[in-house]
Formats: sequence, C-alpha cells, structure tokens
Amino acid sequence: MKIIENFESNIDFEKMKEFDAQKTKVFKYITYKKRTEQEVRNKFRGQIDEDMLEEIIDYLKEAKYLDDYEFIEKQVKEYMNLKTLSITEIKYKLATKGLDRKLIEKYIDNNFEELEQYEQRCIEKIKLKKAGTMDEQDIMQYLYRKGYKIER
Repeated sequence: MKIIENFESNIDFEKMKEFDAQKTKVFKYITYKKRTEQEVRNKFRGQIDEDMLEEIIDYLKEAKYLDDYEFIEKQVKEYMNLKTLSITEIKYKLATKGLDRKLIEKYIDNNFEELEQYEQRCIEKIKLKKAGTMDEQDIMQYLYRKGYKIER
C-alpha cells in the first residue's frame, strides 16, 4: 500500500513540477509584453495540455497578471498618444487581438466622451495634414472610410 501511495505522490509531484515549468513559460511571455487571454491561448495551444493551460490562465487572471479590461485601457491610451484613429478603428484593432466584443463595448461606453473628443482632434489633424494634397470632398470621403463620425 505504501508503494502505491508513494507512486501517486510522485505523479502529483511530477504534475506540479510540469505545471510550474509551464506557468513560468507563460509568465515570461506575458511579462515581456502585455498580452490578451486569447494571445496566450493561441501561443501555447498545442504546446501545453489544454486543461493545464486553462489552469495557468485562471491562476494568472486571479493574480491580476492577465486582465483583458486593463489591456484594453492601456492599448487605447497608447493608440491615443501615438496614432490618429477613429473609434471604429480602435474597436477593430482591439477585436483583432482576440478581445471579447462585449468587453470592448463596455470600455467604449464607459469612456465615450473622452474617445469622442479624441476622435474630433484626430479629424482636425487629418484635415490639416491632407489639406495640401487633397480637396475637401476627398478628405471627407477618406475620413468616412476610416470610420470617423463627420459633422457637416
């Protein structure tokens, strides 16, 4: 009976050791650059057992290392500081990262006024930048194609 108990505890120890090694690998991946839950799943699908990957993701979410809402906040701030994007383009870029559309919409709704002001500033920047090379109608069409809400 002691042999069986020792064998079972050896299996548990090996499983824990494997879990810890894989958790470290995922942790290194998400600390190098902020990642979404979906990016982690895509990266490690096939490399790590699915059940173990789910446990690792749950652990990282509980420890607040993996938080998609916080990821959205940081990405939007980065977009606002570095790019001229419409709200529609921001939604699209976030969706391509594998983020839940409901979570994206929640963020947009909670920060709509700020995003709308940002979008208006972007429209003005684009108009100034394109004024020398395009006529007014072409600029308006360009803005419309990019998803900007244009007030006439």
